Amino acid sequence: YSDSMVANERYVVRVPDGMPLDSAAPLLCAGITVYSPLKYFGLGEPGKHIGIVGLGGLGHVAVKFAKALGSKVTVISTSPSKKAEALEHLGADSFLVSRDQDELQAAMGTFDGIIDTVSATHPIMPLLSLLKSHGKLIMVGAPCEPLEVPAFSLIIGRKTTAGSCIGGMKETQEMIDFAAKHNIKADIEVISMDYVNKAMERLEQADVRYRFVIDIGNTLAATKPSS
Repeated sequence: YSDSMVANERYVVRVPDGMPLDSAAPLLCAGITVYSPLKYFGLGEPGKHIGIVGLGGLGHVAVKFAKALGSKVTVISTSPSKKAEALEHLGADSFLVSRDQDELQAAMGTFDGIIDTVSATHPIMPLLSLLKSHGKLIMVGAPCEPLEVPAFSLIIGRKTTAGSCIGGMKETQEMIDFAAKHNIKADIEVISMDYVNKAMERLEQADVRYRFVIDIGNTLAATKPSS
């Protein structure tokens, strides 16, 4: 493995001084994936009520960015066990269990926008019902199976559903600078290269909070013969 590489200067970003490289690395994927739609669709603003569907690698940083941008944030999850994590650790304002019909009914028409980070197939209609008129549902997760989007739910209230995929270099630099200013970091577990297979097994079981980061430098240094 190389310990350095040549890169086109147009496609690199400057990591601000003081930002740990290990927790900054996932922001170049997960961070920009959620920051870009929050900005592009005008959702990350003071006074806006934003829902974050899913509390994983994307969802946990989406909560942090949306809060730092001034939004009221509700985490939407099928897992009630994640409530304490969302409210106490990540700082979300509220938590909604998407399988609880009473909670869904009470929250109907109260969201300005929703960022959906879930990659498993799931129903969209309940999420659309949570939106206010002119509300926006933005998909950043990528389910393998097609999702059913009921047209009538979009027509009534002039709601929008759209997708978003990472962002440009200028926006990525803006994101990493914003993260440094507001002390936003991905929650990570640093592993060595020889742990990769075990990490993949844990990843399939959703047993990571919330991103693995491979420490290649120290792994290689440990394998070099002493002089």
